[in-house]
Amino acid sequence: MLMITCISVLFFCMFLIIIRALIGPSIYDKVLAVNMFSTKTVLIISIGGYVLGWTSFADIALLYALINFIGTIAVLRFIEATVEKKENYSKEKSL
Repeated sequence: MLMITCISVLFFCMFLIIIRALIGPSIYDKVLAVNMFSTKTVLIISIGGYVLGWTSFADIALLYALINFIGTIAVLRFIEATVEKKENYSKEKSL
């Protein structure tokens, strides 16, 4: 019963995160929402592995968390480079 409650709360949090991603005012809010969504997915995978008694789910959850972290860093660096490029272009154009 407790596991069902935990998973239900996580799904509710994921629903709120999706809403946050849709109405986020900036691109950074949207990236943060995707990162939080992936973190909740790792928690669901971990809880599911615990409930089923499969220890291999812990490895899958760790791998997914690592991919989530690397992906978030890559997306943020891409956004940072794009914003810098736009700023440099607008400065050159104004001269």
